[in-house]
Amino acid sequence: MLMSVMILCFLLGVVCGLRSMMAPAAICWGARLGWLHFTGTKLTFIDNPITLIVFTLFAVGELVGDKLPKAPARTAAPGLITRIVFGGCCAGALAFSAGAGISIGIVAGVAGAIAGTYGGYLARRALTTKGKLPDFPVALVEDLIAIVGAYLIISNV
Repeated sequence: MLMSVMILCFLLGVVCGLRSMMAPAAICWGARLGWLHFTGTKLTFIDNPITLIVFTLFAVGELVGDKLPKAPARTAAPGLITRIVFGGCCAGALAFSAGAGISIGIVAGVAGAIAGTYGGYLARRALTTKGKLPDFPVALVEDLIAIVGAYLIISNV
C-alpha cells in the first residue's frame, strides 16, 4: 500500500514537471469527483468549487501558453521552483487522502517534479532537434501525456 502510494505521488510529481498546473487541477477534480477525500481536514479547501475553477483555468492557460514562442523555459528558476512546490504539495495531498504520510508524499512528489521537468525538457528537445519533429505536435503529445497521466493517477488512488 505505502509503496504504491509513493509511486503514485512520484508520478503525480512527474505530471507537475511536465505541466505545472495539471497536478493541482487534477487534485481538485479528484476531490470534486469523490476519488480523494479532504472533507473535515485542513485540506478541505481543495474540494471548494472556486479552487477547482481557478486551478482548471490555470491548467488550461498553461496548455495554451506553452505553445507560444515566448513561453519561459521550464528549467528556469521560476518555472522549476513552481513545479517543485506544486509537485510536492499535490503529492502530499494525494498521500494524505490515501491515508499515508504527507511527508513521504511531498518527498516523492518533489523528486517526480524534478524528474518530469528535466525528463520532459530533454525528451522534447531531442525530438525537435535530433528527431527533426516540429515543436507544436511534440508539445501536444506532452500535454496528452500529462492529462491522461493525471487522470490515471488520481482515479487509481
